[in-house]
Amino acid sequence: MFVLVEMVDTVRIPPWQFERKLNDSIAEELNKKLANKVVYNVGLCICLFDITKLEDAYVFPGDGASHTKVSLGFFDDILIPPESLQQPAKFDEAEQVWVWEYETEEGAHDLYMDTGEEIRFRVVDESFVDTSPTGPSSAGATSSSEELPKKEAPYTLVGSISEPGLGLLSWWTSN
Repeated sequence: MFVLVEMVDTVRIPPWQFERKLNDSIAEELNKKLANKVVYNVGLCICLFDITKLEDAYVFPGDGASHTKVSLGFFDDILIPPESLQQPAKFDEAEQVWVWEYETEEGAHDLYMDTGEEIRFRVVDESFVDTSPTGPSSAGATSSSEELPKKEAPYTLVGSISEPGLGLLSWWTSN
């Protein structure tokens, strides 16, 4: 089982790496620091998945390197099937979004699940697909109209937002 952990770190980029893209340099330094290492209360770190936030870089006196604070976070391959949404829910064809029909004493209110909004969810399943390349088939030559293989994410989480307190953060926070 794999666990994704969000971490915050300050990364030192030596001056001779300034010609490279900042994201590439930071990813390399983080992988040097964390890959194949055991982190307390986390476990064995395999590799960096994503950089979610870069803050300003600083150059300290006596050190020509830049120091950048970085947040490492989640990823996009999270699936929440319709049956795992807050119920009753429906898909609004016109807006192309899911809508939770929230019942109150004053009647029903439509709460839209807009794309790109932050949510709280519970992981109910995970899926790992081996996406390693395969060699040519031994059955012989195939025609040039051969169907391309379907691209799949190597690691996917299946989530649920059907419990109270889960769903869009804006639903549960007061403005």
